[in-house]
Amino acid sequence: NIFIDTNVTGTLNLLKVARDMKLQRFLQVSTDEVYGSLEPDDPAFDENNSIIPSSPYAASKASADHLVHAFNHTFGLNTVITRCSNNYGPYQFPEKMLPLMFNNARHDKDLPVYGDGLQIRDWLYVYDHCTAIWTSFKNAESGSVYNIGGGNEKTNLEVIKAILSFLDKPESLITHVTDRLGHDRRYAINAEKAMSELGWEPTVKFEQGLEKTLNWYLENTEWINSVTSGDYQNYYEQMYANR
Repeated sequence: NIFIDTNVTGTLNLLKVARDMKLQRFLQVSTDEVYGSLEPDDPAFDENNSIIPSSPYAASKASADHLVHAFNHTFGLNTVITRCSNNYGPYQFPEKMLPLMFNNARHDKDLPVYGDGLQIRDWLYVYDHCTAIWTSFKNAESGSVYNIGGGNEKTNLEVIKAILSFLDKPESLITHVTDRLGHDRRYAINAEKAMSELGWEPTVKFEQGLEKTLNWYLENTEWINSVTSGDYQNYYEQMYANR
């Protein structure tokens, strides 16, 4: 229910307020997950691909995108939709894969890897995502949709091994656990439209962004400790204890 309450009902409420207040622009931050999953040799999704979400979360985000389009068409609300790939960077909450693996590795705890770990994601540094959002907000035409990708396709295992190498920790910490339900195999998006029409492009290569991110976590362990207590521990046990 939380996906529906937040992503569908929450977006609808914001759209109503934007319409009633006659706001100049409404920007919806969506996700590449709305397109569904790709096979290893499939071309990356572009904005002309159909929306075929394959998880409840992705379906809720796709529903929100449809609502944004509907308010643009029906009420003339000035809207823009951006669909981003996997974000990473400072301050990312430790339930996400990269900070989760970093935090476990620095404490010599097992690194729970779903399935074979060969799921592929395109990694986008948070600074590049922010510049894309701002550029889209300022310059995009009303009703437009833009894919925002980093051009850094990596398997989960590649990312995890890079974290272990950075921390000088053994790969024996990797522990394969039962794959989660509905785990899509590959996400990849073509961001050429944003590059050609908006003049935006990602500036941070994955290796550079990963080093920046991990150094930030090393310098801010007190922040990590503060957000991984209490409810987070309950979440972690729920997600990984019985796998």
